[in-house]
Amino acid sequence: MRSTAGAEGGDPVARDEYGDRRVAITGIGVVAPGDPGRKAFWELMTAGRSATRPISLFDASRFRSQIAAECDFDPIAAGLSRQQVRKWDRTTQIAMTATGEALEDSGIAGEADPLRTGAMVGTACGMTISLDSEYAVVSDEGAHWLVDQAHAAPYLYDYFVPSSMAAEIALAAEALGPVGVISSGCTSGIDVLGHAASLIEDGSADVMVAGASDAAISPITVACFDAIKATSPRNDSPETASRPFDRTRDGFVLGEGAAMLVLEEERHARRRGAHIYARVAAHASRCNAYHMTGLRSDGAEMADAIRAALDRARLDPSAVDYVNAHGSSTTQNDRHETAAYKASLGHHAYRTPVSSIKSMIGHSLGAICALEVAACALAIEHSVVPPTANLHHRDPECDLDYVPLTAREQPLSTVLSVASGFGGFQSAMILTKPN
Repeated sequence: MRSTAGAEGGDPVARDEYGDRRVAITGIGVVAPGDPGRKAFWELMTAGRSATRPISLFDASRFRSQIAAECDFDPIAAGLSRQQVRKWDRTTQIAMTATGEALEDSGIAGEADPLRTGAMVGTACGMTISLDSEYAVVSDEGAHWLVDQAHAAPYLYDYFVPSSMAAEIALAAEALGPVGVISSGCTSGIDVLGHAASLIEDGSADVMVAGASDAAISPITVACFDAIKATSPRNDSPETASRPFDRTRDGFVLGEGAAMLVLEEERHARRRGAHIYARVAAHASRCNAYHMTGLRSDGAEMADAIRAALDRARLDPSAVDYVNAHGSSTTQNDRHETAAYKASLGHHAYRTPVSSIKSMIGHSLGAICALEVAACALAIEHSVVPPTANLHHRDPECDLDYVPLTAREQPLSTVLSVASGFGGFQSAMILTKPN
């Protein structure tokens, strides 16, 4: 049983019928491929448009895969100062921009005790672009093994440690409570939100500003995925390259982005009249302890994470109205998670719409799951299931309802979002409609 005490001298904490503190999403901030902002993100999702294009952030002509889903992000236009642009890596720039939108959306400023407010950020790759470019400077484009640190930027240490991003988010949120970083590869975005929600549930905080950011479209990242042939080489048709569950798929499309959410103890939110998008009902994660990039075909570990999340939320599988898939657009993953849905949801899996927004915004590594949770909250808010773009020829081994091409209007009370990452990480989160 979790503690029933709130902050010393404060109001007693809210409990539902099971004795748990409930977690509400009261603010959403997004920088995603295409135009930045929560509204533009949702419009792209519901229109089924792709933001994938030839890489413009560097010369990618030497690489096998030369396409990516880039954010149309201008830091000055987004309100950052030139000093902030100089100091912050692109990963931090988009995280801070998303944080600002989330805080404004929630109206939390001045409404929360700083000692009961925390900040958590997830990232798979940290400050890749700045580390890549700074190494080129100190090594004279790789000419010298013994580098000259005298030429390094004064913020090189900040680029080296992802905790610098969490510190900046805490400063923006005036958070004096729990602050930290989660880096669990491609499940980072969902795991950080799950951890932040647990801090609220167990009484360690009333408000958490949490989410994930990755901006890793750089030569080193593209080379890494080229080496294992994980990304699509469909350079002549970038907008159709990400095609989850389609039998013609040939790899995922690298992306970038950030999503930050304001999570709040529900009675705290209602007391101040905050708008609630959804509740975070449960989170669970598993690992297959099997292979760095390989997945077991039966999807057992993902299925167990889904079952654990449903059990924790005290929900029957038949309650799930929509599944936001990992849907990376690789044959191995698409078949793995299809098997997981059948194992965890039973026959209800055949009646449940499943879709992948990676078909439109690519795979932004650690950030994508936070973007997907944001999409789930907006789906509940608007009663719309986003489509799977580019799905024209369904893989016969993927025989569920993947909402091809066109968004679908449908009331949503319970949404499942899943994530799968290199190393065998499997995570699931349940969002529910607020009363």
